[in-house]
Amino acid sequence: MRKALIVDDHPFIRRIVRTVLEQSNFQVAAETDNGATALDLARFHLPHLIVLDLSMPKLDGLEVLKRLHILGLPIKVLVLTSKGAPYFADRCIRAGAIGFIEKTEDVDALSKAINQVMNGQTYLSNVDANLPPQECQKMNDVELLKTLSDRELHTLQYLVSGMSNKQISQIMLLSEKTVSTYKIRVMAKLNIKSVVYLAEFAKRNNLIA
Repeated sequence: MRKALIVDDHPFIRRIVRTVLEQSNFQVAAETDNGATALDLARFHLPHLIVLDLSMPKLDGLEVLKRLHILGLPIKVLVLTSKGAPYFADRCIRAGAIGFIEKTEDVDALSKAINQVMNGQTYLSNVDANLPPQECQKMNDVELLKTLSDRELHTLQYLVSGMSNKQISQIMLLSEKTVSTYKIRVMAKLNIKSVVYLAEFAKRNNLIA
């Protein structure tokens, strides 16, 4: 039987995903609420599929994807997240995920995504190239976001969540000076002059809940 690993910091989401996986003839080998443990479990169980959230303690989903790629594990990954911006879908696929689905989708869509990913086909949730005029600003923002490195993106998210440079440095295991440098780079690349406008930018692009 095919094995799966569930990685999400919300027990309710993990329960729903488990049900859908079991209905799709998967054995759930393990589940966890953080990225660091996810890597250990992936190495131990070698699941056929990982259903992975992006925002988690200890290690976020993008970093998990990068490290899975470095490890060279033959595991298919479906990202299941509340971060529905096209930018995140693009970044996840480039990092090694095969599918990207939003948590706003129903269980039938999740089941379809799982089957499609297991068949080696890319699944993208609600990523539509034919956007209405009001979405033009978001598409321009996406191009700006693509200029950010992963660490710059993480710094942005932590900043707009209200964290200080010191708190961010502790989470990212960096010096406060380095965090300050990332902050300056982010604001320069996005052409934003204050944290207030940075928060507006982040909210507009679904970078924060």
